[in-house]
Amino acid sequence: MPKDRMVALVDELRGQPAEAGWFEFKENNADPTMIGGRISALANGARLVDKHMGYMVWGVSDEGHAVVGTAFDPKATRVGNQPLEFWLAQRLQPGPALQFHEVEHPEGRVVVLEIPAATHAPVEFDRTARVRIGSATPRLSDYPERLRALWAKLQPFVWESGVAKEFVEADEVLDLLDYPSYFSLLRRPLPDNRGGIFDQLEAERLVQRDVGGRWNVTNLGAALFARRLDRFERLARKAVRVVSYAGSSRADPVVNRRDRQLGYASGFLGLIDYVSGLLPKNEHIGQALREERPMYPEIALRELIANALIHQDMTVTGAGPTIELFSDRIEITNPGSPLIDPARFIDMPPRSRNESLAALMRRMGICEEQGSGVDKVVTAVEVFQLPAPDFRADGENTRVVLFAPRSFAHMTASERVRACYQHAVLRYVAAERLTNGSLRVRPGVAPQNAAQVSRIINEARDAGLIKLADPESPRAGYVPAWA
Repeated sequence: MPKDRMVALVDELRGQPAEAGWFEFKENNADPTMIGGRISALANGARLVDKHMGYMVWGVSDEGHAVVGTAFDPKATRVGNQPLEFWLAQRLQPGPALQFHEVEHPEGRVVVLEIPAATHAPVEFDRTARVRIGSATPRLSDYPERLRALWAKLQPFVWESGVAKEFVEADEVLDLLDYPSYFSLLRRPLPDNRGGIFDQLEAERLVQRDVGGRWNVTNLGAALFARRLDRFERLARKAVRVVSYAGSSRADPVVNRRDRQLGYASGFLGLIDYVSGLLPKNEHIGQALREERPMYPEIALRELIANALIHQDMTVTGAGPTIELFSDRIEITNPGSPLIDPARFIDMPPRSRNESLAALMRRMGICEEQGSGVDKVVTAVEVFQLPAPDFRADGENTRVVLFAPRSFAHMTASERVRACYQHAVLRYVAAERLTNGSLRVRPGVAPQNAAQVSRIINEARDAGLIKLADPESPRAGYVPAWA
């Protein structure tokens, strides 16, 4: 961490009128049990007041907040045979990523302990969560109103609020983020002064104020508007990877491979154009001219790629969304198991791990309104008469497979049954019923081959995917089994 930031941080804390629930000063007190209890209290206190960090500062007096220097050396301090940091880590739960900093302040040596605010649950030391009240750190459970307030703060805390890059000069923020895209995508005029730009970025929670007149870029801001994601250490592996293969297998030669480093919002249209440019086209002969038409419906590509960006688990390190192009299909994969059953993607409202990211991308028109995306994908696939897309959980990932055109005769039995089920869901959400006639239209089956469609319906029933809408009236059609 930059030395000047730590000096500025110490001075800003010293400038506060008194110690608070998220920071406190010590001189030389290095009692490990005291430190552990204070960490719990300050981590919980920081979340209660919406601070990103809590702090313990050695070398500053309680009275007057003067720098008096300290002899406390966290690296040399041991508890029994264990280093202090290791001893603390064993007793804190959930274990915050603590960082000790030795600061050569102009007025004396200072040690700062940075304590990340609680995120998912109250931080406990030796199985006891604490909170700072005045100079005391009582058990949090003894103050039920504060415990309730803390849980209320923890529930909406999400990855987007975290910091991707801290203590950044204003000029560097504008160099890191493609801020003109933010205003363009929201159809807002670009302010003619820096203050107006930062007011909007801060209100959108893309940046937040840091100490010393500098700024933090949030994960939300970097993920959506980074000029290059690899300039943010924690997001470097979140770039969208596009891989194109010469055939239908990953063993085939790679024709094209690229990591798209632009932020998800500012680079979205370019990403769609790039993927579309790698895909083969079908040639259509009109009345006079030949014209190329896309093999896959554009709305399906757009929505599925947007969903992979929005619904990925950002806390999974070392992995980002991947788009793989094969001769017979497209596979779109994002880290994180699906939050709902893939079989219910069409009808269930989506649940996103990244609500702020999803909401902003919807406001910018990058993806469909909430709950209307996957049904549009399946509808477009039916119009193009493609095999039914395959939505599935693949280990700790979510994967969608979009298949290239294939005649009904060349579809596998499982593909036909999946198409039948998805068609039943689409009809159900439109307050209609699956019938032999409606399903014939889906793959383009001629009326004289209605018996083939009846077999598919029976197979879907046997698989427990659909059922009669009215058991006493078979002509009433079919609905999904869960309806």
